[in-house]
Amino acid sequence: MHRLDDADLVLHAGDFVAAEVLEQLRAHAPLEAVHGNMDEEGLRRSLPREQTVEVEGARIGLVHDGGPKQGRLARLTGQFANCEAVVYGHTHMPEVLRHGRTWILNPGSPTERRRSPAPSLIVLRVDGSTVVPELVLLPT
Repeated sequence: MHRLDDADLVLHAGDFVAAEVLEQLRAHAPLEAVHGNMDEEGLRRSLPREQTVEVEGARIGLVHDGGPKQGRLARLTGQFANCEAVVYGHTHMPEVLRHGRTWILNPGSPTERRRSPAPSLIVLRVDGSTVVPELVLLPT
């Protein structure tokens, strides 16, 4: 959990499942989040479906489900126009791609890797409006 303790901000793209997980993350760092499809009803009511977060001079879009793979990059950059990065979840498959000037990022999952080769997360370094993502594979 040292990565969380070192974080200035945690961005979460959903599937907390239970409110306790949300509170555990908030104990490590400030948190901005959207709800996922597996979240309990109270979380779904308390968290937005999507949002844009400003970090220094960068705008980062958050959404749980990026939709079908075909057309996803164009759809997410259109949905979050003027964002330097878009973070989505749902697939549990890590992805770090550039579409035009926008990073499209899926951190995978640190706990439910499913078909992913390893548990993972993404560390974002933000300097002004410049966003630099680093995919971090976690030990199993």
